[in-house]
Amino acid sequence: MAEQTRVLLVEDDPNIVDLIRSNLTVRGFDMMVSTDGIRALQLLESGRPDVVLLDLMLPGVDGMELCRQIRERSSVGIIVVSARRGERDKVSALHVGADDYMTKPFSIEELLARITATLRRSRPATTPEPSATTVVVGDIEIDLAGQRVTMNGENVHLTQTEFAVLRELAIDRGKLLSHADLLRRVWGAGYQTETEYVRVYVRRLRAKLEVEGSPPLIITQARAGYRLAAD
Repeated sequence: MAEQTRVLLVEDDPNIVDLIRSNLTVRGFDMMVSTDGIRALQLLESGRPDVVLLDLMLPGVDGMELCRQIRERSSVGIIVVSARRGERDKVSALHVGADDYMTKPFSIEELLARITATLRRSRPATTPEPSATTVVVGDIEIDLAGQRVTMNGENVHLTQTEFAVLRELAIDRGKLLSHADLLRRVWGAGYQTETEYVRVYVRRLRAKLEVEGSPPLIITQARAGYRLAAD
């Protein structure tokens, strides 16, 4: 996997750039580096990375706004790597499109695990194949094999992580999945306490797929988890 994986690192600290670039390059990753937001967006278009590692504290640019712009342009996996340790910063980054959030200092092993988890969401192969490859709920059609969602016949753009969450709910349609279930299936081992990840991504799915006044697509069971509407 690593030899086919292109990583865009957006970071202005030369020590961290050297640390990440040297450790990922020796493992076969194809590395691109930007120290500013404008160059990062250029490399996003020309280099077509598989994963973006994004520092929020860049000179002359709002890191959250840059994250939002990257997400608007691409469904690439975005891992924020920041010295900001506050829960509010993490939630804000997830809201504007980040797939994961890790704080400095970090180990290379942790970084590799996060990259692997992000890539796995774009290539789901660990869960059993559902008996039906297409799930229809009202006006919404979820093509599990093609990773495609339509509403009233129109394509709905979902990020890799958004689709991964929806896919797990659709595979077990009508069944309650706890926060721990979704964290394990979508993000993997080591995310058991990150319940805010699930809440943010369910909110994002609802914003894209639910229409005010219509029956909900995703049903919440308080303090327990979520399930996809049965019909």
